[in-house]
Amino acid sequence: MLKLDSVKFNYETQDFEFDFDLAGGRCMAVMGESGSGKSTLLNLIAGFLTPRSGAIYYGNQRIDQLAPHQRPLTILFQEHNLFNHLNVYQNIGLGIRPSLKLNESEKQSIHDALNKVNLAGTENRLPESLSGGQRQRVAIARCLVRSRPILLLDEPFGGLNEELKSDIKVLLNQLKKELNLAMLWVTHDPDDVEGIVDEAMRLEHGKIITLINKCVGETLTAPATNLKDNPRNQPK
Repeated sequence: MLKLDSVKFNYETQDFEFDFDLAGGRCMAVMGESGSGKSTLLNLIAGFLTPRSGAIYYGNQRIDQLAPHQRPLTILFQEHNLFNHLNVYQNIGLGIRPSLKLNESEKQSIHDALNKVNLAGTENRLPESLSGGQRQRVAIARCLVRSRPILLLDEPFGGLNEELKSDIKVLLNQLKKELNLAMLWVTHDPDDVEGIVDEAMRLEHGKIITLINKCVGETLTAPATNLKDNPRNQPK
C-alpha cells in the first residue's frame, strides 16, 4: 500500500498538504485545475521534490528518504519518451539497465512485456515506424520490465484519439489487476479514467478537498464526498 502521511511542501507562497493511502490493485485519479498540485504530488512521490515534513510509505518501508531510482515505482508520462534512434527492444531495455548490458533473464522479460502489450514481433522497429498507440504501449512495456508495484501516470493519453485511449485503458486495467499495481493517474479529463478508476481525489490550492469512491457508487462527474470535515485532512 502507498501511503502519504501528512506530507507538506512549500513552493514560494503556495502550501501543499497530502494525506491518503492507495492499495495495490487499485487506481486513483488525481484531478484539479492547473496549479492545484497534481504534478507536485507526483514529484513528491517520485522523489523529484523533498517534503518539508511528513512521510511517504510503501507498505512498512519509508520511501521519501530514498533516491528516486531506489523507490518502488515507475512513471508513464504524457509523452512516451522513446529514443528515436533506438529500436523497440533497446528502448524497453533502458528501463532495466541504461547500459543495455542485459542477462538472459532480463532479455526474456522484454519479450514477455511485449507479449503483454500485444506488440510481439516489433522488437527491431524504430519508434517513427509505430503509431501513437503503439509507442505508448512500448512505454508501458518499459514500465513493466522495471517490476515496480507503484505506477504513476502523468496525463498518459496526450495526443491519442478516442479509440487508442480505449485500447490503452483496457490494457492498463488488465495489468492493474494482474500485477496488483497501485496506480495514481493524473488527468484533467474524467472520461480518460472512466471504467478503470476505483477512487479519485480533487485538489485545490495544494490540498485534497474531495474524495470519490467508486465502490460506493459515486461517479467522477457527480458531487463527491467532502473531505474538509474529515479529521484526517485537518491541518496538523
